[in-house]
Amino acid sequence: MEARDCATTRHHEPLLRPGNTNCGGCGMSVAFQALDRVLGDTKIQLVIPACCGIVTAGPFPFSAYGVPVVAATFASAAAVATGLAHAARLNGEPTRVIAWAGDGGTYDIGMATLSAAAERDEDVLYVCYDNEIYGNTGGQRSSATPRGARTTTTPVGKEVGKKDIIGIMAAHRIPYAATISLAHREDAERTALDLAGFRFLHVLSPCPTGWKSEPSEGLALVRLAVRSGLFPVIEVRDGDRLTVNVEPDFSRDALDDYFARQDRFRGTGLDVEQVRADVAESWRRLRARATPAAPVPA
Repeated sequence: MEARDCATTRHHEPLLRPGNTNCGGCGMSVAFQALDRVLGDTKIQLVIPACCGIVTAGPFPFSAYGVPVVAATFASAAAVATGLAHAARLNGEPTRVIAWAGDGGTYDIGMATLSAAAERDEDVLYVCYDNEIYGNTGGQRSSATPRGARTTTTPVGKEVGKKDIIGIMAAHRIPYAATISLAHREDAERTALDLAGFRFLHVLSPCPTGWKSEPSEGLALVRLAVRSGLFPVIEVRDGDRLTVNVEPDFSRDALDDYFARQDRFRGTGLDVEQVRADVAESWRRLRARATPAAPVPA
């Protein structure tokens, strides 16, 4: 179907159409499917900067997306989404605007406009699908790349850990910031779509090409990351009310298995015991901030 004929009402088209060019096992595709399940008839517009997600659309005038999509520059997804949200409000339209960006366009190149939109509390849902590299341009290191991971620009492994993107967004005191586990369906469908103001979702998005892992094991890797505590599944409301949504069991075997299934960590001299210590310290800080809840087991 041609892009100009895209339906704007959700029940007419899937969000991500069959036949798209995404790689097998792409975490971003799984994230789109999770979002699709909860949209119902909600009218949305997507803003996608330079990343794998905008390549997904395919060549004009065709589109692999079933909703209107604006292609933004690498740094401007949050700014463009802000403009569309204001236009929808002024026109009295019920359209919800979603910025959908990779870690490079979120953690690094798009940080200025992301921070500005969050500070103004714009009515935008911002989703970062984090494959921990610049996946669309050859697999270079980003500030989301974990310690020890081999990329095209860190051939012997990255020497420092990931940026704390949820901590940064929570510091803006936005209504909602959360990490999302694609391996837990009830968690993956927490979109905060109906909330007002700026909302931020961080999705761990397996990339078999960049992670050097089997395409069929993406969700298993996410589950291992959650079980081991490496990827905390949390939400923060209004900058200070932190809740743990999936409780890890801190399995040593899960952490070992997570690294063993990805060749990007092979031969890099990764100190797994140091990673365990980092995870323990991270959770000590999270527990100090967390409010009582009844999280589901990993």
